[in-house]
Amino acid sequence: MNQTTRRFTLAPEGLPSLPLLMLITLDALRKLGGSASIQELVDEVIEQEQISEEEQSYFMPNGRDRRINYYLSWARTYLKRGKALENSSRGVWATTELGEGLTTLDQTQVIYDKVNEEERLRAKQKRQSQQDKDIPTDQEEPTAPEEQSDSWKDTLLDHMGKMSPDGFERLAQRLLREAGFVKVEVRGKTGDGGIDGVGILRVNLVTFQVYFQCKRWVGSVGSKEIRDFRGALQGRADKGLFITTATFTKSATEEATRDGAIAIDLIDGDRLCDLMKEFELAVKTQQVEKVTIDPNWLTEI
Repeated sequence: MNQTTRRFTLAPEGLPSLPLLMLITLDALRKLGGSASIQELVDEVIEQEQISEEEQSYFMPNGRDRRINYYLSWARTYLKRGKALENSSRGVWATTELGEGLTTLDQTQVIYDKVNEEERLRAKQKRQSQQDKDIPTDQEEPTAPEEQSDSWKDTLLDHMGKMSPDGFERLAQRLLREAGFVKVEVRGKTGDGGIDGVGILRVNLVTFQVYFQCKRWVGSVGSKEIRDFRGALQGRADKGLFITTATFTKSATEEATRDGAIAIDLIDGDRLCDLMKEFELAVKTQQVEKVTIDPNWLTEI
């Protein structure tokens, strides 16, 4: 669907129309061939709706969730509950047969109203159950978007946000070493054009010298920061690495892989948490053993 005018606003005040965002999500998925990762889907909506880099940097009051990501997450949740979308454990979202046929705002409005009615009935049943058990009831909180369940990442990012600049640089140094880099040096104190450190990555017979920059940010890193970092890399390296606790705007992502320019790999807050979990840096996971009994085995022996 070609866009000639913007269909919604991301202004900090007011709420965007969720039925409209649901339709925009379906339009984007159709353009992407019927399936996409969350990031691909968000990027397509940004391009399709011509959302500026400034608008991409708007955040929710918690200072953690970008407005565009937050409301598109709600749109996906409503569409999934309305059987118009499905998602895999690998984070790939796809339209169902029902979703493929939804092409108008009236149709997504029907799903939105249906899901809201189901939520109202669920909340009513819960209150009734609590009253029957003489349990005090509080005001019902809205159910969060289904994929926003990584609360441990929010906690980890909060703690990283309280680290000193030197501490965060040492964390980046340790992370790169765990990932296979050698001779990793922190140079942040030298004021070396925004370069915080350098390391060497060996891949089979090939060796890369990689300069990195790490920022403890709350917000979005834009294309300007990527261009500034690339400017500091000129004449020094063929590759850079930008590590942040924040997110990257679509323009920043495009700038990082621009043809003819030094390639810059990006690690945002979400990916940083995943890497820290993978290498067990401040993150410990526990496997719960579940034991089941097969009585048939005993009777047939």
